[in-house]
Formats: sequence, C-alpha cells, structure tokens
Amino acid sequence: MVYWTHDPEKLWSAVTDSIKLLIVDDHPLFRQGLVDVLETDPRIQVIAAAANGETALELARANKPEIVIMDVNLPQGNGLQITRQMLSDLPRTKVIILTGYDNPEQVYHSLQIGAVAYRAKDIPPDDLLKTIFTVREGRYVIHDQVLSHEEVLEWIKQRAGRYVNAHNGVLGGSSSSLSPREMEILELVTDGISNKDIAQRLGISQQTVKNHVTTILRKLQVDDRTQAAIFALRQGWVRLDGS
Repeated sequence: MVYWTHDPEKLWSAVTDSIKLLIVDDHPLFRQGLVDVLETDPRIQVIAAAANGETALELARANKPEIVIMDVNLPQGNGLQITRQMLSDLPRTKVIILTGYDNPEQVYHSLQIGAVAYRAKDIPPDDLLKTIFTVREGRYVIHDQVLSHEEVLEWIKQRAGRYVNAHNGVLGGSSSSLSPREMEILELVTDGISNKDIAQRLGISQQTVKNHVTTILRKLQVDDRTQAAIFALRQGWVRLDGS
C-alpha cells in the first residue's frame, strides 16, 4: 500500500489514448464542475453525464465508458445499486465512487460490489485526475491510499466480519456456470493461494491449474485472479472466513 508517492507526470504520461468517462451526479453545478475540470486534460473524454441512476445505466450501455465517476445518493437508484448493475452489464468498466459521506461501511460495500476507488467530494482536482489515471493502471484507491489487487482483496477480507450478513458465506447465486473443480480453485484463489500451491494441494499440475483459472476468468468476464476473487466475494460464492 502506498500514498501519493509516485510521480504523477510519469503516471499520466503512460496514457496513450483518451479515457472515455461518464459522470453520474444529481447536483447540476457539481456535475458541470466535474465536466469542466476533467475536460481540461486532453487525455480525458467526458462522453456523457447523468443526473440519475436510470439515465446512468442507459448512457453506460450505449457508450461503454472506460471509467465512471459515481455519486452515491441518486434519484432512481442508489449509486451502489447502480454500480452493481452497471458492472454486471459492463464488467470491464471501472467505477470511482465520489461521495460527500465518508462512511467506513460504505467504503467496504463500494469495493465489495466492484468499485475501484472511493473518494470524498472535497477532493482537489489534481488528486481526482491522479485517481482516474491510477485506476486506469489497474490499481485501487481508498481516500489517498493506493492499493494493488492483492492489497484491496485483503482489505475487504479483513473487514468482512463487520459488515456482511451471515448468509454471505454460503455458496449460491449463479455460480452454476462453474464446474465443481473450478469452484474449488476459485475458493483457493480467493484465499490468496498461488497456482503452484493450488497444484500441490489438489495433486494436479500447475498447467492444469492455469488452464482452470483461464476458464474461470473467461466465464466470469474478468481480467485476472484478483478480480475473479473479488467477484466471488461480492456474489457470496465463497466463504469469507477461510473456514
């Protein structure tokens, strides 16, 4: 875990094509202010702005933004509910939660449903830009902390007992798309176990584990092991307590 210690110019220079961005906020002045600030950077293309959840989903489906800046308190759908639906429809989109309420449980649920960042609305413009480019790199941001996939997964698991309901540890949902062996491997992946150790534990080759993981990623429409683990946690497919 790091704070803003990396060189922002080096980070920003890695962006070679414009980022398609959707803004969702019900306050007209704040929404327009975000548009004005972000459009000053030529690497960002604000493709649309929405004032409510229903419009946000319609615009996201039509425009397929790379990144969405999402308020929590929205008409026609809570921002977290909209985020869950949006990511179900567009699993490659990254959602940054931008809210006026700093609530630890809300941070937890935001990351659990798949958001990649949680920032307060009083964020300085430069920090918001850095957050956008940081999540585009594949990292996560909680306030001013920058986390890797592995670190955010551990962050979620450490707080799971405080905020989740007891039934969330039970396998269920639409996990039937995975075979029993794939579910077994997904649970081990969620525990942070490497392919090598999974192979030793199950008595199979590392290549077989790798093949299973590739299939799991394809079925879940995610890019890597940690995104698969977070998806499984979000859906309640695996036990959170490691038992």
